[in-house]
Amino acid sequence: MKAGTVHTLYVMQDTENGYWLENDVFLPDPDEKLMLQRGQTVKVFLYADKKGNITATTRIPSIGLDTYDWAEVTGTISGLGVFVDIGIPKQILISIDDLPYLERVWPMEGDKLLVKLETDKKGRLLAVPASERFFEAYWEFASEDLINQSIRGRVYRTSREGSAIISENGYRGFIHHSERKQEPRLGEWVDGRVIEVKDDGSVNVSLLPMKRGLMEEDADAILAQLDQNGGVIPFTDKSSPEAIRQTFNTSKAAFKRALGKLMKEGKVTQRNGKTIRIDAQENRD
Repeated sequence: MKAGTVHTLYVMQDTENGYWLENDVFLPDPDEKLMLQRGQTVKVFLYADKKGNITATTRIPSIGLDTYDWAEVTGTISGLGVFVDIGIPKQILISIDDLPYLERVWPMEGDKLLVKLETDKKGRLLAVPASERFFEAYWEFASEDLINQSIRGRVYRTSREGSAIISENGYRGFIHHSERKQEPRLGEWVDGRVIEVKDDGSVNVSLLPMKRGLMEEDADAILAQLDQNGGVIPFTDKSSPEAIRQTFNTSKAAFKRALGKLMKEGKVTQRNGKTIRIDAQENRD
């Protein structure tokens, strides 16, 4: 009787809180909905309860020791891992060992991961996310006509270089760190666009808008900073890339493009190492 397995067992005895099945397996039924009789057989899934005892449930999950399916994240414990719902009375842990090093990109409640089950040395169930090798065997081959088309999918791997997603249509996508404003979480659902189709049938994805839209976003961010600081900010096209990135979360080149746009529109000017909103300058004059 191993956790994570499915069996058809005989009912040996009914109690106030459930049923004892053969092999000393307990099937909780506090609400008395099963209405089982002694000698009857019942199909059950086995798991370990909080005390480590093998326990049964009639809820048979689609996720097993050799079977993958999507599971929703229900909670996170720093330093330990995240818990997922596989459809049984107990939430199953994904260990910190199978999660990204940085907790800020751990899944949050509502995110989903493709997982299978395994047991630890004490016989307790753990959920394990699918590996890159698993996805390699199943992703769909993308065609060239997908370039510049929108793509939606879920992040299944994160790294310093970027994030990998599997799309709703089964395409494998890679988001380079330069093609996003912030790093998405493992298990997060993201919307992007295809910027390249690779020879292996996978695609490169950008989470950034087209350059024109991106420049408008950066220009809005500059105006927002001006509004928050009385119409004057200590940034110009001569400011350091590090300072610009820290404040505006964008590159110096993108900042300069957005600043040039605002100057061309007559909304801002630069003076003495500062950018000044035109209406703010006029009010001071």
